[in-house]
Amino acid sequence: MERGEFQGWLDGIERLSSAQRRRALAALSGERVERPERRVRADGLGGSGHSKVEAQGCPHCGGRDIVGWGRANALARYRCKGCGRTFNALTKTPMARLRKKEQWLDHAKAMIEATSVAKAARLCRVHPSTAFRWRHRFLGSPALDKPWTLTGIVEADETFILESFKGKRSALRRPARKRGGKAGHPGAFFENIPILVARDRQGATFDAVLPNVDRASIHAALEGVVTPGNQFICDGGRAIVAFARKAKIPVHVVPAPGKPLPEAPHIHINNVNAYHGRLKEWMRRFHGVATKNLPNYLGWRRALEAWGDQATPKNWILGAIGMGPYQQLTP
Repeated sequence: MERGEFQGWLDGIERLSSAQRRRALAALSGERVERPERRVRADGLGGSGHSKVEAQGCPHCGGRDIVGWGRANALARYRCKGCGRTFNALTKTPMARLRKKEQWLDHAKAMIEATSVAKAARLCRVHPSTAFRWRHRFLGSPALDKPWTLTGIVEADETFILESFKGKRSALRRPARKRGGKAGHPGAFFENIPILVARDRQGATFDAVLPNVDRASIHAALEGVVTPGNQFICDGGRAIVAFARKAKIPVHVVPAPGKPLPEAPHIHINNVNAYHGRLKEWMRRFHGVATKNLPNYLGWRRALEAWGDQATPKNWILGAIGMGPYQQLTP
């Protein structure tokens, strides 16, 4: 250090705080100085936005070399050194540009409790139409949050939910039903929408709305999710069995309704059947779900099951911005 620089350093000692003096003395004595942890100032999302950016990087290019870039609209902004673009934690998520962030926690609580749109609107002090739009913006990411693959023993079966044009006021293909109505025939019928559910014994759940109950549709849904390394169990549906044999997946067929046999108590589909029951009982409170919105409601129920006891408003917002229970495990 030159003489002038040294004199300037000495002159600045008087302006040092107590903490800075202690660090300076420790450095002069040769002790290792631990740098204080950088405090991340909370924004409109609390710490959820920072967690998402640290975990997933730049939403434009996936880069990890990111620096802070000020604030805008109560959210911290970042800049990616790789692509040079700026973003915040909501960029390229269904929650982007959604306002009234101070009421999101209340709406997340209403979704965990699965309240009606009217009750959610009163809780959040917004119009019911706003609460309805918020519901489906909050469900955009959970609808896509599915396990990439299932492990060990996998149970699979389809269930059916009555087709619904709820909310549509014109151009119906049939006369409107009264109070939901019932299908003219159970099971595979043109008025019923097939839902495929696959679960492993660790509780990971994969579901999909099928266009048809055939091998091609099931293959498109389960390709890569269920592999030859799994033990696949079903109740003998022709389409599911055909998918498993074509994919060379070991398949065990149990007689309907899928209860275990005495000689093989672990071969059953009780878990997936129980999930069907919980799903339909939970959906009953909505008095019918429009078929076009069915994937969102499946994601809603799947997220509730995956979060379990950790289904808190903060975690629900994490899921809404793209950090759901399965998305956090993405390789």
